Amino acid sequence: MKVKNKLKPNAKQMAGFVIGDTKSPIQMVNLLKFKDKAEYKDGRETELTGEEAYSIYSEEVKKHLEKVGGKIVFSGIVSRLFLGEVEELWDWVAIALYPNKQAMLKMIMNKDYQKSEIHRSAGLAGQLNIETKPHQ
Repeated sequence: MKVKNKLKPNAKQMAGFVIGDTKSPIQMVNLLKFKDKAEYKDGRETELTGEEAYSIYSEEVKKHLEKVGGKIVFSGIVSRLFLGEVEELWDWVAIALYPNKQAMLKMIMNKDYQKSEIHRSAGLAGQLNIETKPHQ
């Protein structure tokens, strides 16, 4: 199994997101890997670690989620691997609940969200974002 953290979905992943059931609730499982030091695209100087920059985003995104009817249902620091093998562990795991895919798209397209996303990109080395649906 090849694992590759990214910051944004590719075109195929994004196209698949908007196909099919767009009205049912989804939960996004986020496996997060931080940079040692935050790096802002606008070149600003910072002493923030990647985790500290992401923490700014994490606090702000709660408000953005609320605006579209979503919420964080779990967030935790990865402490160790209990089962299986990976070359490198993620730093945090977070699960966000959205009422549907349309709500998530509405949030990420919002200008206020995009201002918050600057901290996400500055802090993350990459992530896996796994779309899930409630089990029937």
